[in-house]
Amino acid sequence: MEKRVVITGFGVVSPVGIGVPAFWDSLVNGRSGIGPITHFDAAKFDSRIAGEVKDFVPPEFLPYKELKKTPRFVQFTLKAAEEAIKDSGIDSEKLSSPYDIGTVIGCGVGSMETQEREHLVLLEKGPDRMSPFLIPMLITNEAAGAVAIYFKLKGINFCTVTACASGAHAIGEAFWIIKQGRAKAMVCGGTEAAIVPTSVGGFCAIKALCRDRNDQPQRACRPFDRDRSGFIMSEAAGVIILEELEHAKARGAKIYGEMAGYGATCDAYHITAPDPSAQAPAKAMEIAMELAHISPADAKHLYINAHGTSTELNDKMETAAIKIALGSHAKDVRISSTKSMTGHALGAAGAIEFVASALAVKEKVIPPTINYDNPDPDCDLNYTPNKAVKTDIRAALSNSLGFGGHNASLLIKEFK
Repeated sequence: MEKRVVITGFGVVSPVGIGVPAFWDSLVNGRSGIGPITHFDAAKFDSRIAGEVKDFVPPEFLPYKELKKTPRFVQFTLKAAEEAIKDSGIDSEKLSSPYDIGTVIGCGVGSMETQEREHLVLLEKGPDRMSPFLIPMLITNEAAGAVAIYFKLKGINFCTVTACASGAHAIGEAFWIIKQGRAKAMVCGGTEAAIVPTSVGGFCAIKALCRDRNDQPQRACRPFDRDRSGFIMSEAAGVIILEELEHAKARGAKIYGEMAGYGATCDAYHITAPDPSAQAPAKAMEIAMELAHISPADAKHLYINAHGTSTELNDKMETAAIKIALGSHAKDVRISSTKSMTGHALGAAGAIEFVASALAVKEKVIPPTINYDNPDPDCDLNYTPNKAVKTDIRAALSNSLGFGGHNASLLIKEFK
C-alpha cells in the first residue's frame, strides 16, 4: 500500500530573506531582492544585476577550518537544512534505523566559483599548485553529501541535476521514496550559488538575462508582462522535510500540508528553448493533479506557482501549458511568479518555490507577481498582479522547467 507523504519542516536561504519567516514576509509584501552585483566587478557585463543573498552567516556547527573548503552552495544548504530539521523536530538518532531518513538535494552547476579560481591557478602557476579540494568543492552532489555527514543521515542519498528543475525533481523523487516505503523521512530540496563571471557571462551570451533595467534592479524581473526582457540570476537554497504520515503523527510532528502529486516529463525538443506546443509541461501538471485527485474543476481553489522566468519563450509557453492542463477552467486559477521578487535561483528555484506554494496553501495567501504593469495579450490568465491575495486555496502546483526540456510539477494539498 502506498504511503501518504506530509511536509513537516522548511528551511530557506534567499535574496529576500534568510529563514522562512523573513522569506515569506517578503513574498507576501511584494519585496524584491534584486540589486547590483557585488560578488564581482560586473561593469563590462550586459546584465549587472542579480538576486544575491545578503548578510549570510554560515552555520555555527561548521568548523572554521572547514569553512574555506566548503563552497557557498553547500554552506547555503547546511544553513537551510539546519533550519528545516529544527523546524520539523525530527531526530535521526531516535529513528528505529539510521537508514530510515535520506537526502536528495538538487543543484544545477555546483561551485562555478571554485572552478574559476582553480582554473586561474592552473594557468598562472601550473597543475602542481591546484587545490586538492578542487573536485570535492566543485561537484554538485557535495551538498547532499554534506547534509548527510553533518546531520548523520544514512539513508538513500543522491543529487538531481536537471538545470532549473533540479530542486523540484529532488523533492519529487524524495516524495516517491517515502510513498513506496523506502524511507520514513527525507531531507530534500535544492541549492545554487553561481553568481560568478562565467555563469553570468554565459547567460548573457545566449541573451537570456535582462539587460535593459540595470538602473532599476527591483523593477527588472517582469514575468508575464508585455515589457519583460529576460530573467534575473539569483542564488538560494531551500530544504524541506518530507515524512510518511503515520511516522509524523506518531512523533507528534506539526504538519504544514500534504505532498500529494508529482509529475515529470520531457519536451524532447531543444536543448534550451521550450517546446511551443506546451504539451509536455501540461502533461506534468496533469500527472501531478491526477495522482493528488485534483481535477480542472477544482481550479477556483488551486494556486499555481509558475516557473515564470520573465522570458518571452517561457511565459507564453507556460501560459499555454496551463490552458491545456486546466482547459476551460484555466481562467479560474490564480497564478503568480515569485521569481519576480527572488530572481531565478536555477537549481534552487524549485525548492524555494515549493516552500512558497506550501505556505500559500497553509496561510490562504497567494504571493503576487510584482512589476506586472502591462499585460501581454498572449499571457491572458490571472497572474495575481502586484499585491498578495487572501483566498480559500486548498491546493497548489509548483512548476519548474529546465534547459534540456526537463519539466516537473509538484502538488501540495491542505492536510486533512
